[in-house]
Amino acid sequence: MGDPSNGSALSFFSDKSAKIFVAGHRGLVGSAIVHKLRHLGFTNLVLRTHLELDLTRQNDVESFFATEKPRFVILAAAKVGGIHANNTYPADFISINLQIQTNVIDSSYRHGVSKLLFLGSSCIYPKFAPQPIPEDALLTGPLEPTNEWYAVAKIAGIKMCQAYRIQYNWDAISGMPTNLYGPNDNFHPENSHVLPALMRRFHEAKVKGAKEVVVWGTGSPLREFLHVDDLADAVVFMMESYSGLGHMNVGSGKEVSIKELAELVKDVVGFEGKLVWDTSKPDGTPRKLMDSSKLAALGWTPKISLRDGLVDTYKWYLQHVEQ
Repeated sequence: MGDPSNGSALSFFSDKSAKIFVAGHRGLVGSAIVHKLRHLGFTNLVLRTHLELDLTRQNDVESFFATEKPRFVILAAAKVGGIHANNTYPADFISINLQIQTNVIDSSYRHGVSKLLFLGSSCIYPKFAPQPIPEDALLTGPLEPTNEWYAVAKIAGIKMCQAYRIQYNWDAISGMPTNLYGPNDNFHPENSHVLPALMRRFHEAKVKGAKEVVVWGTGSPLREFLHVDDLADAVVFMMESYSGLGHMNVGSGKEVSIKELAELVKDVVGFEGKLVWDTSKPDGTPRKLMDSSKLAALGWTPKISLRDGLVDTYKWYLQHVEQ
């Protein structure tokens, strides 16, 4: 398969009819990747729903790879959820994610996949990692307890890709995105992350004619957000241009306070009432920014501004959630 350290043995763009298996194609990340690949002219995407292929079942995954023999694999499938879900179902979060990763990565190697990209999350880093967080902060301290089960599984995925590269000289790479948002996000009233949660609350307040929306905390914590279409662009870039042992951070490099974010979402949604901060509620981690300079040095930078991304996301929300 060539020397992975000197770039991929086979250019990702060399044959747009090559079979590409996008695992998890109906989720926030997977759907954006599929859209990007189709836009670029890739014509042979292999897609399976959970009902068609349960990635936790080793025999089913083996049979799938033996039959389909994809040339490239993008692993975006995972069991995901917020703090409440992680605390309530820790066994599910560690076992299901470990099973998915192990089955897909191992079968990919054994059935001749040329290159695999494994996607993780910024939660792999220690709770008190330096800011911005560099890739080498991995495994330097304790994890955030509220999502350690998911984080441990994702760390194992990174290490599995590295192990197969070291032992088999196989081109498996990993990308760790920051907080993502965009079309197909989860807007559930209790289980969604901060950005879609704010969007839903402001929209519902606007529809009801409410005079105010109460938001937890002081609004001072800083967060980084990346539109999922930018991540899809980064995924394609890495499939073509990156091949190395280390995982890559994928972020916007820009921070916004929760207060600034709330004001921006309020403006995009068009809620004209008052924004009230309940300072008796916790703020969470003061700052969480990833250092994505390694990817930037290779030539990739995000293109979608936060305001433009919010406008795009709200349009999707109105079309798909508020029916």
